[in-house]
Amino acid sequence: MALALCLLFDAPTDRRVRELWERLEAHGIRTLLTHTHGRHHPHLSYAVLRAWDAEAVGAAVAGLPDGGAVEVSVQGSLVFPRGRVSFACSVSSDLAARQERAVAALTSTGADLHWHYATGRWVPHVSVSTGASADQLPVITSAVSDVLPLTLHCDRAALIDSSTGEVWPLDGVP
Repeated sequence: MALALCLLFDAPTDRRVRELWERLEAHGIRTLLTHTHGRHHPHLSYAVLRAWDAEAVGAAVAGLPDGGAVEVSVQGSLVFPRGRVSFACSVSSDLAARQERAVAALTSTGADLHWHYATGRWVPHVSVSTGASADQLPVITSAVSDVLPLTLHCDRAALIDSSTGEVWPLDGVP
């Protein structure tokens, strides 16, 4: 079980990511459409917590400044261990500062931050495939390149429980 602080996308961006997921699923490639509970949203995570106090985390994210909508450029794909493939997202100085503020606020609550999201280790990404085999990678990279370049319009944020898909929208975009 994990709790993530995520940027969510405007409707057209959300639709484009979901269309890519559907295209890959049609090729038998697993995506977040069918991963675990099937209630996943296209997103970019600032932080993933492995243990937390819900009340403290809620107060911490409520205290983060609203930076407004942010655009993130995608120019390629990344392959992570265990066949996880993602969009490779740009990291502007503004996006890095937002993520660092979020991590500082969350860890100040005593929450256990997954080490991939620690300051200086974070690689911004949007999941494309959740467990591809080596022979599926050419299909995935071809499908990704067909939608690139891509600008992600992040206009909302939420805390999301990855084990249930439950979403707690935030008032602003940290």
